Amino acid sequence: MAVSLREYRARIKSTESMKKITRAMELIAASRIIKAQQRAQAAAPYARELTRAVSAVATFSNVEHPLTMEPEDPKRAAVLIVTSDRGLAGAYSSSVLREAERLAEKLREEGKEVDTYISGRKGQAYFTFRQRPVVRSWSGFSDQPTYDKAAEIGQALIAAFNAAEGEQGTATAGDEEYEVPAVDEVHVVFTRFRSMLSQEPSTIRLLPLEVVEGSEKPDESELLPLYEFEPSAEEVLDTLLPQYVQSRIYFAHLQAAASELAARQQAMKSATDNADELIKKYKRIANQARQAGITQEISEIVGGVNALADAGAGRD
Repeated sequence: MAVSLREYRARIKSTESMKKITRAMELIAASRIIKAQQRAQAAAPYARELTRAVSAVATFSNVEHPLTMEPEDPKRAAVLIVTSDRGLAGAYSSSVLREAERLAEKLREEGKEVDTYISGRKGQAYFTFRQRPVVRSWSGFSDQPTYDKAAEIGQALIAAFNAAEGEQGTATAGDEEYEVPAVDEVHVVFTRFRSMLSQEPSTIRLLPLEVVEGSEKPDESELLPLYEFEPSAEEVLDTLLPQYVQSRIYFAHLQAAASELAARQQAMKSATDNADELIKKYKRIANQARQAGITQEISEIVGGVNALADAGAGRD
């Protein structure tokens, strides 16, 4: 019984150490999520208004731009999957990967080949383990995304979309120059932050540009005063549309960062609560083992006393 009691005491000690770690990670995630949520909320108005402006101009003007033109027979699609760099976030990464698999299956059913782009080490590990090809991957900033990284990702996807069919587009990352295969569509799979308790895997088609807010054409009296192009609409769109793509990628990463931290806080809180329950269970079993040991020792002492008494009575 003594050996068993030592084992349970060791388990209690190790579980208490694990509880301290999970509690610390819960507090760290809770402290960071407020800032991540504020960043996502602060970026939302700019992303929304930029999307509305670009959608209105691209849809209701006579200007044609490569990023807005629908291909007649799309044969290849790029899918950017936004995952996390670290684990211990519950089903956060697995949920977005399942959503990406559903999208890829849907695209293949439509007769399109799928090129995969990954943001986050968890996505990289998922595809590496399954020995599936990835065109390009980025990592190291999932919980604190920057606009520079979003611009780099956007540049790669735009280069792939602008490349002629069967050819390679060229993108840069710092001093490195690399090629990406041509695609007809670009999709982004990420986790949308709804609330502290709700994070929803979502898919958007990034390119070619499609109207995302409103479908009714505004009156010319309403449209013309809002948009004036200098030096020309073509040059304005050449500058504006890449910024639009980068802005949406950045906003998707901000949403994913807030979702990741919220999922990690929930997972670590559950782990801390489970550790509490496990410690209570081990203490209860240890107390039972200790009481059983004491009872057995008392029984042995009483038995010994009775045996001595019987032996003495026999000699008399």
